[in-house]
Amino acid sequence: MLKGINQWCYPEGTSLEEVFEYSKEAGFDAIELNLYDSGGIGLTMDTTPGEADAIVKLALSYGLQLRSLSTGLLWQNQLSSANENVREQGRKIILKQIELASVMGIDTVLVVPGSVTQDVSYDDCYKRSQEELKKVLDEAEKRQVAIGIENVWNKFLLSPLEMARYIDELNSEYAKAYFDVGNVLQFGYPEQWIRILGKRISKVHVKDFSTKVGNITGFVPLLAGDVNWSAVVEALEEIGYDDVITAELSPYAIGPKQLPIDTARHMEVILASQSKVKN
Repeated sequence: MLKGINQWCYPEGTSLEEVFEYSKEAGFDAIELNLYDSGGIGLTMDTTPGEADAIVKLALSYGLQLRSLSTGLLWQNQLSSANENVREQGRKIILKQIELASVMGIDTVLVVPGSVTQDVSYDDCYKRSQEELKKVLDEAEKRQVAIGIENVWNKFLLSPLEMARYIDELNSEYAKAYFDVGNVLQFGYPEQWIRILGKRISKVHVKDFSTKVGNITGFVPLLAGDVNWSAVVEALEEIGYDDVITAELSPYAIGPKQLPIDTARHMEVILASQSKVKN
């Protein structure tokens, strides 16, 4: 498996060249870029194919692969919204992700499908988000880019059996899971999710979580929480996953180079854990 790191692991305002430089120095194989609104650093809703191609060349000059494309824009433009204009903007964001991914040779885009709230019921979130995803899957299939649906703290898709069903009902080989290891620890076991989701998993996020804290502040650096990393790696190997695992962590307050260095070393320990068990 390859070691990847998300652009969010660096302080806001860090240039792409610095992101690539620091990641390469730390020993990463891949970078996960994010799609921002106009004015962001890197890929935005205004990025042209030519500009995207220049970013690919810059990454390659540092020996780094681009394997997936994330975004935070779908939190504000949810596919589960009761407002059709909001849902339409959400579709436009995903279509832009797919367009850029296709140009850049990226095979998966991360999508948060929606959120259950006091105003959006669970069944409405389920129905609306599936309807909206079906509208963009034709483009995903045409461009051969997988839509990786992420399990996040959105009060939705709270079990691996339900997430598997949700994906299967989309009835497309380009409807996949973007599995986040740390996000399920509050209410489940990531190794069980991995085995149930199986080949539906297109990409994997890694972060750790302290169950003793038990709330949003419980996310901690890798190896500092309660994830059973040996069991996670074993499960990934069982399902034949050999793609990138991407760290998604909050940047340190000082020293932007230090987090990637620490995280790369932690990931090496994680990836080595299963071979030690086998030996």
